[in-house]
Amino acid sequence: MSDRIRWGVLSTGYIATMFAKDLRLLPDADLVAVGSRSTEAAERFAAAHGVARAYGSWQALVEDPEVDAIYVATPHTAHYEASMLALRAGKAVLCEKPFTLAVAESEEMIATARAGGVFLMEAMWMRCIPAIRRMVELVGDGAIGEPVAVHADFGMQGPFPETSRLRDRELGGGALYDVGIYPVTFAHLFLGAPASVQAWARMSAGGVDENTGLLFGYDSGAVAALTCSLLGDSARTGTVTGTLGRIDVKRDFFHPHGFTLWRGGAVEEFTLPYEGAGYQFEAAEVHRCLREGLLESPLVPLDSTLGILRLLAEISGKIGLDYSS
Repeated sequence: MSDRIRWGVLSTGYIATMFAKDLRLLPDADLVAVGSRSTEAAERFAAAHGVARAYGSWQALVEDPEVDAIYVATPHTAHYEASMLALRAGKAVLCEKPFTLAVAESEEMIATARAGGVFLMEAMWMRCIPAIRRMVELVGDGAIGEPVAVHADFGMQGPFPETSRLRDRELGGGALYDVGIYPVTFAHLFLGAPASVQAWARMSAGGVDENTGLLFGYDSGAVAALTCSLLGDSARTGTVTGTLGRIDVKRDFFHPHGFTLWRGGAVEEFTLPYEGAGYQFEAAEVHRCLREGLLESPLVPLDSTLGILRLLAEISGKIGLDYSS
């Protein structure tokens, strides 16, 4: 591996733009190529971000010999096809969340990466944010005692028209997979996999969930209460309560710049600021893994990614969310 990691971005939408901007914050990263199904879209993206090579096909991007890693930034329903192209070409892959809407496709992606000795990681940026990592360390070290409850919510201000990607069932729309995955992952970080899952949702005319509530029960006796919505702008906060204390995360718990630790009557503020939107941290984790010869990230383990996708599939069955037809 060279001193610099050379990236290619597959797709040219909003999330690809955010990633490209934050990648500039890494001194050892170069964005050298972009691929799209539209040559014009690729060329516009390249011009906007100073990218040297623009390809009008995904295949051409993954075959570029001067690209080390591919960031897959397509809508959910194209993650499988795009990632498999890159993996089969031997490129390290950072694929946006969720990996896929069908668990079997994610299983195949992971099996392909492992069999081919190719790096693969879900772009669950929340897990790489410094404040989140510090929270996980503190809870793991017993700072709040035994975790007994997690609360988290992520609601976006609507209304979104039926033509929006967020409401398009054919593009994997709905609250659960787009924003609900964050509260679910937040709970999973501190409590692991639940033993019991209850779920309720208001479904849209187009067949996607637009207001969803989740209640998880754990063998330890802990609980998690989570919500996600496309109808209203919720507080977007997160709380982890333990037998000895509590951690509170204010607005946008999924990429915070700090948090509050309450313990034994004392209050401690943790501040971990950063530049940009925070996407650089997931890219930095890819860099670290590639340089250390790791095929999977210990920070964003593939088994955890798969476990959360199986949990989302279970929830989908309970609320009647079906992307298969």
